[in-house]
Amino acid sequence: MDVAEVSFDKVLGAAKTIFGVAHRTPLMTCSALDRIAGRRLFFKCENFQKVGAFKFRGAFNAVSLLSDKAAAAGVVTHSSGNHAQALALAAKMRGVPACIVMPSTAPAVKKVAVEGYGAEVIVCEPTLAARESTASEVQARTGATFIHPYDNDDVIAGQGTAMLELFEQAAELGTKLDAVITPVGGGGLLSGTCIAARGLDSAIRVFAGEPTGADDAARSFQAGELILQTDPKTIADGLLTSLGQRNWSIIQHNVEQIVTVRDDEIVSAMRLLWERAKLLVEPSSAVALAAVLCDTFDSECSGDAVGVILSGGNVDLDRLPWMSNF
Repeated sequence: MDVAEVSFDKVLGAAKTIFGVAHRTPLMTCSALDRIAGRRLFFKCENFQKVGAFKFRGAFNAVSLLSDKAAAAGVVTHSSGNHAQALALAAKMRGVPACIVMPSTAPAVKKVAVEGYGAEVIVCEPTLAARESTASEVQARTGATFIHPYDNDDVIAGQGTAMLELFEQAAELGTKLDAVITPVGGGGLLSGTCIAARGLDSAIRVFAGEPTGADDAARSFQAGELILQTDPKTIADGLLTSLGQRNWSIIQHNVEQIVTVRDDEIVSAMRLLWERAKLLVEPSSAVALAAVLCDTFDSECSGDAVGVILSGGNVDLDRLPWMSNF
């Protein structure tokens, strides 16, 4: 199994690479949500990041570290949306071609955004096998470098920079974080957060939220071995994929608990963030708050100050989950 080689120094290096390019997204609080949760919540708003998601951090770091020769041949990836947009923009900023393989089920708003950044979009069947085989074909034809959405050391390091900022911003508010929680799909954000948290303060407890309909991370965690995703079904479209091998190698040793949440809990948390905090987030992003509001999390995490990384805000406004036509 591939094991990640991501040190805290590598995360610090990524922070220097993306400085002045990626947004230093705001840290927000909401007294109404604090009362509901029974603790102080500090929301790291990656919904305000470039392309509307944390994914830009890892994609830009990975593209920036390519040699000139490798970059000239372009980059390729497969993604349901946010990494697709992030890699397309990162490639555009470096002036190299990008080809993005997207499943036919990807939200239309994300496909349009990818094309808007100048990337070529190739639509495939909505299976991991189809995504991987199509990306391999493009790679063989063009010589492009494959930038995995999450199972990539440079991507993991880039995603860890969100935790660096969260820690610094909480300190500026006079707060020492007791815990941090992120959503988990492929594990790029969660594994990067683990590396950064351990480097900053080993006492910070790391948690993750995951949909019950796509709970391979929770099942892997319980079994002590990587279990691949099979037939996921959840409203959180950004969390449908299996954990990456590198990501799992980090997560299994650094995460305290993975809390699973139902789709109705995800929708409720998303609506709370929209209505109470005025934060426009997508369902995948709301998974972290949904987990914090679970009794399971309450019994496991006694800390008062919890950082919640909101992963993104790319929402199809014509298909909001509380609308009857969804």
